[in-house]
Amino acid sequence: MNWETFLDQVKDRGEYPSRREAERAIRTVLALLGAHLVGTERADLAARLPETCALVLLNPMHASEPLDPERFVRATAAWIDGATEKTAAWDVSAVLSTAADAAGDELMRRILLQLPPGYDLLFGHPQPV
Repeated sequence: MNWETFLDQVKDRGEYPSRREAERAIRTVLALLGAHLVGTERADLAARLPETCALVLLNPMHASEPLDPERFVRATAAWIDGATEKTAAWDVSAVLSTAADAAGDELMRRILLQLPPGYDLLFGHPQPV
């Protein structure tokens, strides 16, 4: 998937009025996600994303502990000026569902094994209970 396609998909899913807002969401959410993924899963996801996204994902800050999905959304809200938890949940969903489409089912299964329970919903890939 190229950058323009990824950006347009996030813009459409997030119903952003501009590409600039969609790009802000992409950079924030992927930076936070990159802090929680390690090893081949992070590298494999980066390989399936546009180069701009891959660079953000592969150069993350370091998480001191894994964030559960609710804290991940709160952290996203804290990084985006004017965001609330509700708007941040929308941002997270728009970006992660687009990334999940690029990743494919097998890689998504591996990614979800690394993350705390509940991330399947953030990625738009609910897992059977």
